Amino acid sequence: MKHIYLAATLITANALPTEADDTAWTPEDSKMLTAHVEAGQYQNVTSVLVMRDGETLYEGYFHGADASTLHDTRSATKTVVSMAVGAAIKAGKMTGPAQKLAPLFPDYKKLTGTDKRKAAITVEDLLTMSGPLECDDWNQFSRGNEERMYITDDWTAFYWSLPLRGYPSWQTPPSKEALGRSFSYCTAGVQLLGQAVGRAVGETAPRFIEEHVFKPAGVRDFVWRYNGKGEAHLGGGLLLSTRALGKLGEVGRKFGAGETGTVFSEDWGKASLTPHADLHRDNWQYGYLWWLKTYDVAGTAVRTAAMNGNGGNRVWVLPDYGVTVVLTKTDYNTRGMHEAAEAFLTGEILPRITGERALIATAPEKD
Repeated sequence: MKHIYLAATLITANALPTEADDTAWTPEDSKMLTAHVEAGQYQNVTSVLVMRDGETLYEGYFHGADASTLHDTRSATKTVVSMAVGAAIKAGKMTGPAQKLAPLFPDYKKLTGTDKRKAAITVEDLLTMSGPLECDDWNQFSRGNEERMYITDDWTAFYWSLPLRGYPSWQTPPSKEALGRSFSYCTAGVQLLGQAVGRAVGETAPRFIEEHVFKPAGVRDFVWRYNGKGEAHLGGGLLLSTRALGKLGEVGRKFGAGETGTVFSEDWGKASLTPHADLHRDNWQYGYLWWLKTYDVAGTAVRTAAMNGNGGNRVWVLPDYGVTVVLTKTDYNTRGMHEAAEAFLTGEILPRITGERALIATAPEKD
């Protein structure tokens, strides 16, 4: 199989190693990472991009992909909706996390007015995957499971028609959670939130995102997907190039600063990467549509925030190290897809960024 990749040739001069800097990215780092990816160590990787302080340390393409390829990164692009909310607040079109959403949908009042808890749903409820409606993509029996939404005509009505969520004794209600919210992964809620942005700003969500998120971020390579009503899929259907994903990651890392302008305020950026809900899974927490996790690397705590998607697609940002990493894969709905992405981060990136090279992944032994 043909692999197309760029690696050592893109190492910048200030990334070359010095005697005192064991965190510098070296040509050997690029060569080893490429070999591990080509060996299939992280399943079907199509691209890798590593940047530090905006400079490219490594850029590689595999399995026929190249810099122009638009990747289906699924839910990794949910984070774009968070950025859009921040941009709408910056533009004075939305008031903030506490804004109630039902008033933006007067044409759905028959659904939003059925219970005061529905009428009280806020922007922050959906940004943190902790809304009061019964919606759980990780439960095939959930009324709000995304697969049920996709086969309906009206995705907005789908969300507002969901029943209120219950908390049997074996589940923890928000009142007993340390962060005051109970996490439940809900694509329908993100779709609704994106629609709310469009209604608040008075134009379609894609048009607003293109002008107020993509343009200042420097993103030019993208394709939207639409449902049967002609509404953009805002919960994961966006196609982006590797470099475009990197630019969006940089906006998150720099708390709103884009390539040619500011997407959202620094306060919004910091709030986005602050834990608002706990997943109770492998130390994961959740920000404003960002996945948050702190790793222990030889005794050093390394904070990360990520855009995560089906197939093991990732955009990681490491604010304390000035690093943004993109990993695109095509292992959709396969066993081990997320574990392979985790292994890539912990085996290839974190050891090099922190200088703990003894922890760098080793290639599997050949039979």
